[in-house]
Amino acid sequence: WEFNGSFYQPSAFLMMGIPGLEALHHWISIPFFLLYFIALLGNGMILFIIKKTQSLHEPMYYLLSMLAVTDLGLALCTLPTTLGIFWFNIRRIGFDACLTQMYFIHILSLSESSVLLAMAFDRFVAVSHPLRYPAILAKSTIIKIGLAITLRSVLSLLPLPFLLKRLTYCKKTELSHSFCFHPDIMNLACADIKVNVFYGMIILLSTVGMDFIFIVLSYILIVKTAISLASKEECLKTLNTCVSHICAVLIFFIPMIGLSMIHRFGKNIPPLVNTLVAYTYLIIPPALNPIIYSIKSSHIRGALLRALRKKS
Repeated sequence: WEFNGSFYQPSAFLMMGIPGLEALHHWISIPFFLLYFIALLGNGMILFIIKKTQSLHEPMYYLLSMLAVTDLGLALCTLPTTLGIFWFNIRRIGFDACLTQMYFIHILSLSESSVLLAMAFDRFVAVSHPLRYPAILAKSTIIKIGLAITLRSVLSLLPLPFLLKRLTYCKKTELSHSFCFHPDIMNLACADIKVNVFYGMIILLSTVGMDFIFIVLSYILIVKTAISLASKEECLKTLNTCVSHICAVLIFFIPMIGLSMIHRFGKNIPPLVNTLVAYTYLIIPPALNPIIYSIKSSHIRGALLRALRKKS
């Protein structure tokens, strides 16, 4: 412990696996390893296929590449500490290392939310203004969107590590998860955390909250446009192009909202529920997104099959 008058700061935190199931960690590690493997392989394949296939050099697939990069980052952020606990029972993480992991987890989560919003805008333009689609979402526009997403995430979350570093901590150093999460670290402090709570809430509502609202509004306009089409078949065909994105939105936002509610109001919720929701939020979307898009997108599926045939 570092001591400076009344200021206490732990040199390290202790992370937790799945509470109550510590004896089964080696067995539990098998599905986690498979999920991480699918996330890394699937998103890597998506990026490789889009890069190598000229016909996929379109706005929709550029945005899908951004989603794949974000998912790869999320998987790589939590993989070392999660599998480290399950395989080797390595629970200790340095204070600064914990803040660094937390910062990147939150940056990538916010980036994923922003990319999903950009993909919703892409679907809206494709459905409502198909003739102007190439002009509105030109390659230069996609690059600007990517830069804006990165700057928004990095700058808005930059104060978080410093807000945590200024706090005095109690002797309890055990985190609730196998990774570092802002509310989790904040709740270990003995000092007044009103600034952290207020800033975290403002950032959450003004970024992820607004993203979700605009995604919903985009789909209201998409459905309105689809209904106005002449035939039922055209309407269904139009909506079918949005199924993959809707699935990606649901598997990201539902666990995220659930985890935020648990950290804010779920003091009496069993620790196991908190842990499972956190794993669902950070591990399931990176693993499922490439599967969803590979199944639903005939272009990606066809490019993948051609790549496999060429390799064989």
